[in-house]
Amino acid sequence: MADDSPTLHMVDVRGQYARIQSEIDKAVLDVVQSGQFINGPAVKNFTLALGEWLGHTAAAPIHVVPCANGTDALMAALMALGLRPGDEVITPSFTFISTVEVIHLLRLTPVMVDVDPLSFTLDPDAVANAVTPQTKVIMPVHLYGQCADMTALQALAKQHGLTIVEDAAQAIGSTWQSPDETWQSAGTMGTIGTTSFFPSKNLGAYGDGGACFTRDAALAKRLRMICNHGSKQRYEHEIIGMNSRLDSIQAAILGVKLPHLADYNAARRKAADRYDALLGDHPKITLPYRHPRSRHVFHQYTIKLGAKGDGPGLRDHLASQLQAQGIPFGIYYPKPIHHQEAFTDLPSRPPELPVTEDLTNRVLSLPMHTELTNDQQDYIAGAIRRALASYL
Repeated sequence: MADDSPTLHMVDVRGQYARIQSEIDKAVLDVVQSGQFINGPAVKNFTLALGEWLGHTAAAPIHVVPCANGTDALMAALMALGLRPGDEVITPSFTFISTVEVIHLLRLTPVMVDVDPLSFTLDPDAVANAVTPQTKVIMPVHLYGQCADMTALQALAKQHGLTIVEDAAQAIGSTWQSPDETWQSAGTMGTIGTTSFFPSKNLGAYGDGGACFTRDAALAKRLRMICNHGSKQRYEHEIIGMNSRLDSIQAAILGVKLPHLADYNAARRKAADRYDALLGDHPKITLPYRHPRSRHVFHQYTIKLGAKGDGPGLRDHLASQLQAQGIPFGIYYPKPIHHQEAFTDLPSRPPELPVTEDLTNRVLSLPMHTELTNDQQDYIAGAIRRALASYL
């Protein structure tokens, strides 16, 4: 009997490329023919366009400083703030390793706190309880494509004289509604925001790339120097920096994709709504939460399985069944940062983080990208229902 199962991808970058192939090919060829591979016009054009896309105006400028990847963006952001060894940075443990890794590399002290049980983003109450005289930075992660509660975090930062560095690697295009009812882009609400252009991101390159965002012109100059060996003039190095550049070919690719980003995010929202309709009535599935003040862009569509306090048994059963049927999935994240071996030598171990611990046992992300079809989603949802029905 013929196998009629569809070919599925967690992220279909090839399918997306096929729709804009002529634009991409021309942009790449233009760079190759120009010979300007480093800091060429494509980089400047893209960064200016991205600033405009994020909401840049003359009255409220947004400076975009490109770099080699999202981890370097986080590193440069913290380096630019003039922090001292031992200064504390409050951030979640339920995140990708780079968020906490850069804090440790700079000899700062990561203070990992719990996340909100609905949005999975930084819990403002947990942040408030963690502030000490050594706290200098709050680093929220806009997880899975949804903003953390920036209104509450901004109030805390103002109350305690702290800086906010946003990790918006998964949330470009997501917005947060401020108390004055205006909408602001993820990465533009703190002192510095950071993002990644890894190929699987909503705005993904065909290699590595990243950027910092800031409304502070002086900080933007410092960030540019940090990403260029601490130099603004060749062979003159005023501060310690690093070599972190977005190359011209990747910038040209991103410049082609940027005008499509609103449509890409709309397609992801549409796919998320369809998953909701297909799975929303299942008693063992909790659908992704949409905060009423955040426009979700669904970098990931992440369900939560079972009930609070359940172990990973149900999730592992579903994962094995999906794998057997060739259906891709992701577990972001199966082990919190404070349990990673690399961080066992922290001077102070974080307290129990019950929400984080629970999520690491129960979350599972389904295929999510701009090329998903109704038939593919029907197939995925059917396989999930059958797998959960077979769990004993």
